[in-house]
Amino acid sequence: MERIELAGEWTLARLADGSRRPMAVPGDLLSALVASGELPDPYFDRNELGVQWAGREDWRLEREFDATPSLLGRKRALLVAEQVDTVAEFILNGVTLGSSANMFTRVVLDATRALVPGRNRLEIIIRSPENAALEAAAKLAYPVPCSVYPVSSPHRNLIRKAQCMSGWDWGPCLMTGGVYDGIALLGLDGPYVEWTRARTLRDGDGWTVEASAGLDSGESCEAEIDFEVAGRRTTLVAAVPAGRSTWTGRLRVSDVEPWWPVAYGEQTLYDFSVAARPSGVPRESGHEIRKRIGFREISVRAEADSIGRSFAINCNGRDVWAKGANWIPADALPSRWKAERIRALVDAALDANMNCLRVWGGGRYESDAFYDYCDEKGVLVWQDFMFSCALYPSNRDFLAGVDAEARFQVRRLADHPCLALWCGNNEALGAIGWYPESKGNPARYVVDYDRLNEGVLGRAVRELDPDRTWWPSSPSAGPDDYSDNWHADTRGDMHYWSVWHEGKPFSAYLEVEPRFVSEFGFQALPGLRTARSFAPEGQLNPTSPAFEHHQRHERGNALILATMARYFRMPSGFEATLYLSQVQQALAIRTAVEWWRSLRPRCMGALYWQLNDVWPVASWSGLEYDLSPRLLHQEARRFFDPTLLAVTIRDGFARVVLVEDGSEEREWTLRVELRRLADGASLATWTSELRMPGESARVLKELPLDALHAHDGTALAPETVYLAASIEEAPRNGNASNGRGGGAKPARRSVMRLLVEPKRCELPDPGLSFRVAEGGAGPELVVRAEAPAFWVEASADTLAGHFDDAGFDLGPGEERTLRWIDGPGEKANAAGLREAVALRELRWSHTERVPGIV
Repeated sequence: MERIELAGEWTLARLADGSRRPMAVPGDLLSALVASGELPDPYFDRNELGVQWAGREDWRLEREFDATPSLLGRKRALLVAEQVDTVAEFILNGVTLGSSANMFTRVVLDATRALVPGRNRLEIIIRSPENAALEAAAKLAYPVPCSVYPVSSPHRNLIRKAQCMSGWDWGPCLMTGGVYDGIALLGLDGPYVEWTRARTLRDGDGWTVEASAGLDSGESCEAEIDFEVAGRRTTLVAAVPAGRSTWTGRLRVSDVEPWWPVAYGEQTLYDFSVAARPSGVPRESGHEIRKRIGFREISVRAEADSIGRSFAINCNGRDVWAKGANWIPADALPSRWKAERIRALVDAALDANMNCLRVWGGGRYESDAFYDYCDEKGVLVWQDFMFSCALYPSNRDFLAGVDAEARFQVRRLADHPCLALWCGNNEALGAIGWYPESKGNPARYVVDYDRLNEGVLGRAVRELDPDRTWWPSSPSAGPDDYSDNWHADTRGDMHYWSVWHEGKPFSAYLEVEPRFVSEFGFQALPGLRTARSFAPEGQLNPTSPAFEHHQRHERGNALILATMARYFRMPSGFEATLYLSQVQQALAIRTAVEWWRSLRPRCMGALYWQLNDVWPVASWSGLEYDLSPRLLHQEARRFFDPTLLAVTIRDGFARVVLVEDGSEEREWTLRVELRRLADGASLATWTSELRMPGESARVLKELPLDALHAHDGTALAPETVYLAASIEEAPRNGNASNGRGGGAKPARRSVMRLLVEPKRCELPDPGLSFRVAEGGAGPELVVRAEAPAFWVEASADTLAGHFDDAGFDLGPGEERTLRWIDGPGEKANAAGLREAVALRELRWSHTERVPGIV
């Protein structure tokens, strides 16, 4: 086989005026126009509005390459582009090779007859996606509506392009186009391997692997097809016909280790390859696909029970409490979809004790780098098909395109052990009740929905990946159930948005007892460094034009500020407003997750909205656009801790709760205290010994808020005290039973909680101080409190980087050591960090004191 890589510098031409500029491939045209200086940074200020014209025009990508004698001597030459966005035509030396109109399928075109000796010219015409959508809308027999956002491109649901590129309530409208994830020319003398599949089936004490491959041959031939997995190989000698054909071999393996999600076991992976070549030709001369697979059994346990219908991801016979977030594309500009950024996002999820990410249906099927890394790290993936917040057509051409998309993606992704389930869409079932057109004629749109979702997507999954769960929609009560699952908490997965969209108090989270929550969230304003990255000087204000342009929810700021008034004293300035918005975001999601985790096994998962941002913006994300963590992400490390000590306040009681995800029983010493808020003095103390079974949750202590007393009998008002709780693991045979052994310190967890809304409390000045020293891995900051301090954050906004923890509480005399993590290309030292550090905590947010070096 001969391979000519076509990645590198191309030329981008605007068809309207013939102007030309360089463009990197893989890459997108908007990024090229920014790089050439013709467009401003679309993320700054309101520049997005001035770049919309680019998505309304046609463009041509072109480059030249040399066809070597070796390539010309092959029987067949194929142009292979992994992802082309979106409506495109391919021309080689003036010969049209073909076209594509789906961003989510690989383009493979026969280039044999168009190649010439020496210099060759390849062109890709990228048509305007906005015009393509308008043309599709004009051909509809009746309207097919979709949700629109503050800046939107119309009819995005009619073309197979990442839906969020047309604008969302957290993202810009950047209708770009281009070639992503690689492009090459292949010279072949035998079959082209289109796809491979390794279906692993438990077989007694081993596994049977049904290895299959789809071949595309330019002519009928006798070929050898090698299947190899975990060191075992079998070879078929086959009469391969011209065109497409499917071939299968069976192998049995017994000496393999199972693949497990993170924290449940090891992520053992094995090589799997399929190679096809004409008989008698060396293996390396054929075409081959290599990948790594894992051996595990995975399903969603969705069973009728006395409550309704369960929903639990089960791996190798063990239910996994899914802890994680929703994943959107890594950036609004595809040129920035780099493997390094994708791995950094997954690492950030792991750092927050997440074990599951939902690839949301308004973005894209992620790159191989994402799924490979999730395989390696043990992150479960809930995979939506790419349909979201809209109705979709069911005409023959649209469904045929989706069928090709679904079959390509299922075959592409099914061998990844991280893939937990396939889901038909995001909120497309619920969307039938959103629009005047569908509310006026629901039967018409239910039929459209069923033809697409069950007739195409569900059928593809059941046929091509029968051992993995097909879940029809999110939210959903399950297959064949079309009922509303937005507010029903007894069946399947739930999206719970009443706290955000309806402005309900955080206590509303405690009124639902879901089986699995796949979306819920609360917005925060961006951090100060992020705000400075998009707001011009003089517009660092939440209601400035630049800031409001970077708030895409029409009621976003109003909901944030109204919630502040409900729980907190109003902040003293702009910086305090940003900080306090992130405190309340973390508080909201913590309230929900700690409650839902305490309900196990009734509830078996919580994936909050959302992990990441595609540009700098006010949003529901736990990470800033530059990947530095907001307080939510830092708090997630605590509320997703496999051993969770929590306090829930519900029905007039404060309850200390322990949740254990591990499988082993553990012994703990519990200490619960009521402490005076003014100085942290202990007023009442309770201690006990307990045994905690694995994979369980229990209430350890319950205190009535209207009858709190000190040990001397003095009545205590809840606004004058806080609750402090801790557990310490009992030693076992001289060591802690936390599995670390070797004389390790016993495991310990502790929490501090206010018992009423913070605005009702007279918070003391905590007397925060810090010292900076060089640590083994870089500068370290030691923060100390002299009185109770809540939601402590250390920042150094003038430096690129962040501390490894924030949003923590400190009791009097307590210290916390923080490690500084440098941003890309930066290297901070202790002296520079000392000059940049500012400390924030809850009381500071409503006082006049300016943050600075304490």
